[in-house]
Amino acid sequence: RERMDETLDVLVRAWTEAPLVHRGKFYQLSLPELRPRPRQRPHPPIWRAVSSAGSVRECGRMGAPIMTARIPLARVPERLALYEAGLAESVLDAETQRQLREKAAVWRWVHVAASQSQAEDELAAALLGTRRHQLDARAAHNPSDFKVADSRVNPWNDPRLSHEDGVRYSLEHSALYGTPDRVADQVAAMRDAGAHHVLCQMSVGDMPHARIVESMRRFGEQVIPRFR
Repeated sequence: RERMDETLDVLVRAWTEAPLVHRGKFYQLSLPELRPRPRQRPHPPIWRAVSSAGSVRECGRMGAPIMTARIPLARVPERLALYEAGLAESVLDAETQRQLREKAAVWRWVHVAASQSQAEDELAAALLGTRRHQLDARAAHNPSDFKVADSRVNPWNDPRLSHEDGVRYSLEHSALYGTPDRVADQVAAMRDAGAHHVLCQMSVGDMPHARIVESMRRFGEQVIPRFR
């Protein structure tokens, strides 16, 4: 929690001060002015990324907006219930709790293409490259005694499983992809599971820029309007 508080402080100051000089317990930073300055005042909204059940509930107690990891759809209600339990344990009034609950976001890879097969082939290739790089980097740079808690291991980040298994898991549980109609149906399913916000990561691995832009255009023109 102490590190989270300092991280949040650094982010807020980075958006509101120029230049940024921070001498904290965990971070030592000296940065030039960030440009362009944010339009929102005092700063853009900040979500805290959470992956463990304990973090979800603790952020509720603290009154911090959250963004969950790329958890399977079936687990979204469970995580949101933990967040609500944390909010209920906080000192926040009922209206503030409601507003925070509605700000909770779920993270997903998103890729929209003209056909289902095209979207799957393009996203799978990008995810494959991403997983190879991720696991290689962790093997090369993590300390020899580093271990991820079993509760946070899944086929995407488990080095004991093949890249193909990891990609297959992510396509099924961590991504919204396909034609605009199919992606809209997937977004609707997340809404029905209780998610009010979806953080859409549309740049994946080494996917070509033009392909990303085309996916974003389809999402903006053919998916978003269904939820206005």
